[in-house]
Amino acid sequence: MTTPRRTLRRPLAPLAAPREPVDPARIGRRVVRRRARGMDAVAVAQALEDARFDARQDSRHEHLAEDERGRAELAEWERIDQLLAVAAPNAVYDPDSDDVVQAELAADAAAAAAREAEIREAAWVAARADELQALRELGTLEQTEPRTGDEAVRDELTRRAGGYVQADVDAWLAHALAAHLGHYRDPAAREAAAGLLTPPVLAHAAVLVELARLVPGVDVGQLAFAARLATTEPEAVGDLAVFLARVRS
Repeated sequence: MTTPRRTLRRPLAPLAAPREPVDPARIGRRVVRRRARGMDAVAVAQALEDARFDARQDSRHEHLAEDERGRAELAEWERIDQLLAVAAPNAVYDPDSDDVVQAELAADAAAAAAREAEIREAAWVAARADELQALRELGTLEQTEPRTGDEAVRDELTRRAGGYVQADVDAWLAHALAAHLGHYRDPAAREAAAGLLTPPVLAHAAVLVELARLVPGVDVGQLAFAARLATTEPEAVGDLAVFLARVRS
């Protein structure tokens, strides 16, 4: 059984808004696997010889010498040839039973699922940022409890503002963290906040906790100075919170 010569590979037309970069090597491997399906060892060996001939021809042309797809096709024919060399007599190649192919398909599926999750997450963050922005404009943000993921929403609002600190959002999150409001009722969420919120917000929350313990029932509005201090000197405010905790104990 012989295989047809490889046809000239024309450049792929660009896709509109591709979700992932075109991978010539992956395309080459898939082409080989489709052609090799059902081939026995003799047919694969002949196809391998054809691929090696093409590679030698390509090496004579500068614009084809570094052809990533061509190298991938040759390597895949070599792999399949070796696979059938140790297979049972009269075995034919089947991508469905090729462990390498199946592992790649599983990895592709996992990557696609991760991309879809990222898209859904980005859409949720954008919608939630719109919601919080509307609450800010209505002056009712402080009456709203934070939800899981609002740390990323804070980052989005900051990005929309050109990187400028959103003092009211930071103060809202710091108060919620200190008072265990919204999703911060969960100890795991409070622990995770250490890696999701900025040092000024964390320092603000820490000092609010200690000031509230020193002066039970104090109104949050009376502690607005803590936010200003945390923004300008987060390390000092964090040290102050630690000191107050030591004094209290």
